[in-house]
Amino acid sequence: MLDTVTADVPHIDTPMKERYALRFGRVDRTLHGFLMLSFLGLALTGMPVLFSEAPWARTMARLLGGFTATHMAHRVFASIMMTVFLLHVGRLVVRVAVKKDYGIFWGPTSLVPQPKDLQDMYHHMRWFVGAGSKPSFDRYAYWEKFDYFAVFWGMAIIGGSGLLLWFPETFARVLPGWVFNIALLVHGEEALLAVGFIFTIHFFNSHLRPGKFPMDMVIFTGRISEHELAHERPAEYARVRETLVDAGPPSPRSWRIGRVVGTTAVLLGLTVVGLIIYAVASHR
Repeated sequence: MLDTVTADVPHIDTPMKERYALRFGRVDRTLHGFLMLSFLGLALTGMPVLFSEAPWARTMARLLGGFTATHMAHRVFASIMMTVFLLHVGRLVVRVAVKKDYGIFWGPTSLVPQPKDLQDMYHHMRWFVGAGSKPSFDRYAYWEKFDYFAVFWGMAIIGGSGLLLWFPETFARVLPGWVFNIALLVHGEEALLAVGFIFTIHFFNSHLRPGKFPMDMVIFTGRISEHELAHERPAEYARVRETLVDAGPPSPRSWRIGRVVGTTAVLLGLTVVGLIIYAVASHR
């Protein structure tokens, strides 16, 4: 009788606990946080100076304490960004020279562009127009590698020209005067390009694209669910599935902080883009 009753009870699958992979460690998240803070600060303090003749720029400068305070704040944020950059480069040197981790130069976990990235980009474009299947991305997609090396380009061009303008007396001892005119032009134009790219293309790829809108929280929590990892980066998931260590779900605190900080950054960034469009349009 007991067997009969038991047999009539439908089988219910117990849902397995979702596992989470640690994608970014605490140091990476902290450095990115300061990078984001410094970039936003540089954009907000640089715009009034670049378009200083526009009425809205003068109003914006007054809200920041005047042009003198704006200049000072710009240099503070520049110092933060340079410090973050040097710390990151220092960590890379330690990984290679001390830990002998040569995987940063090549392989599935490297940010260095490789032949597979060209293939992924080609197949991705075909997928966009419905002419093929979506490529299988590994740890870093081709656009993420582009974003990463754009920082090095920006630090060399924008940071280098900024230092010339910051310490003109020092560099004037070894450089002719016309170099500073070029530095002024390059600094403003390249910075404007960087701001426009980060607050449109980068924000879309990272946060505003379908499937992630309104925000991808992984850079704030450091964690990505096993389901998301398998869906977004199947090549990486196939490689690490057997050795995946459960890092646990994101803490409510990190989630709340990420939401507040991320939303603020996106809104400020889109506001700056609006000001750029208005400034360019009004100069025509």
